[in-house]
Amino acid sequence: MVGFRAFAQRHATLLGLAGYVRNTPSGDVEVEAEGDEQALDRFVALLRRGPAAARVTAVDVSRVPPTDEDTGFHVRF
Repeated sequence: MVGFRAFAQRHATLLGLAGYVRNTPSGDVEVEAEGDEQALDRFVALLRRGPAAARVTAVDVSRVPPTDEDTGFHVRF
């Protein structure tokens, strides 16, 4: 068990970000996060590294306007 979703949730919460992380049907992990620009940059850097047991091959980032719909950061199933 790699624990990538838990890793993302833990760090997003520590950085004060809102949003979610989930597995996609293709086996990828999707993350949507909003918050302070510096916190988001730090979060992306952490996602590129991933937890110790993970092998991160790519992180694609798309910047879009915040929705302000999410409160907190959640794992979606």
